[in-house]
Amino acid sequence: MANLEVLRARVDELAERDWDLPAIEARFNKIEAEGFTGRDLNQAETVSKKPEILDRVQRRAEEYCYLTRNCAKGSATALLEEFGLGNLEIIKALAPFPGLGMTGGICGPVAGGLVVLGLYFSSDDVISYESADHYLAAREYTRRFEKELGSLLCPKIQEVVFGKYFDPMASLENLEEFNKAHAREKCPIAPGIGARIAAEIIIEDLEKKVSAAN
Repeated sequence: MANLEVLRARVDELAERDWDLPAIEARFNKIEAEGFTGRDLNQAETVSKKPEILDRVQRRAEEYCYLTRNCAKGSATALLEEFGLGNLEIIKALAPFPGLGMTGGICGPVAGGLVVLGLYFSSDDVISYESADHYLAAREYTRRFEKELGSLLCPKIQEVVFGKYFDPMASLENLEEFNKAHAREKCPIAPGIGARIAAEIIIEDLEKKVSAAN
């Protein structure tokens, strides 16, 4: 069950954060120029730096959400950057996923996290169906996400973050109210938590591989 006191304290911290937008933009511009791939994932080093990586992924997911104003993009960008997966076309494709097209469906970081776990756990053979690793990772991710935030659905999470659901696409008035509630600053809580959970699941898999190799 979600710890509402802890979540709301985090929301308050995000609302008061001094977002260094030029630095965030500069880092994102570097990603646009260089892409995510091209670096080797050192399994043992990644495992040894687990706490540092989890903190960094969470912070950057928050920052990329703040920059792009899109929680699905924010969570996925931080994860792809950290683990050297995918490309910017994936981020582009995630544009309509917050609230499942803002219809009141699943929270954007659920989609963002699952996409990255799919890239990591799925076979390079795209027609392969023998491994269930991606399904197992997805089930674990959604379980942990729901435990941390109380729901997989955008409206329920908005109730935790704002105290109510705004449905910002329903009307201009709703959108204005959503923005006045500091949505840009507060919404990054979900991609931050989601990205941290996905990173944790990936590193747990790396821990098994490192242990098996020793």
